[in-house]
Amino acid sequence: LNAVPPVVILMVGLQGSGKTTSSAKIAYRLSQGPQGMAAEMFEGTFSTKRRVLMAWLDTRRPAAQHQLAVLGEQTGVPTLPIVPLEMPLAITRRAMEMARREGFDVLILDTAGRLSIDEELMKEVADISALAQPKETLLVADAMTGQDAVNVAKAFNERLAITGIVLTRVDGDARGGAALSMRAVTGRPVKLIGVGEK
Repeated sequence: LNAVPPVVILMVGLQGSGKTTSSAKIAYRLSQGPQGMAAEMFEGTFSTKRRVLMAWLDTRRPAAQHQLAVLGEQTGVPTLPIVPLEMPLAITRRAMEMARREGFDVLILDTAGRLSIDEELMKEVADISALAQPKETLLVADAMTGQDAVNVAKAFNERLAITGIVLTRVDGDARGGAALSMRAVTGRPVKLIGVGEK
């Protein structure tokens, strides 16, 4: 987050990987700072409270935009107001303008996913990335995905040059092989792990 605000964090991954929940968890953590925990545990990133704006770019999945709005209400993190029928690039522009105009420190962009990799998805996220110029591009992957995670990580990294991996559902019974494989194929670290819905 050591950059000129608003710092853009781009969340990418397949549908059902936990992008929206992870977006809200990261936003909440950044907005709270080190409350209730030893400050020395949070060097840099979490050491101070940040003003965070969340925006959803998934215009295909039913209720995706409302899901993030509800999570925003639950966490006390502002979300970009919904404009019906607005396309992802237009949403991105509006989110960036609002974040700049209203003095937000961080803008989290929650992108659409698919059930599997396809060219339409990859072009959409690449176009969004080119427009938003994110400082962080986090690939969100379900720990239970297994070795198919390697293909997912490789495809996203080739198009976007991801900066890190967020592994979700780590509290499940998966063994974590996906994490090692994604780390190996991308050369990028696992920056965060997610457990539970809250």
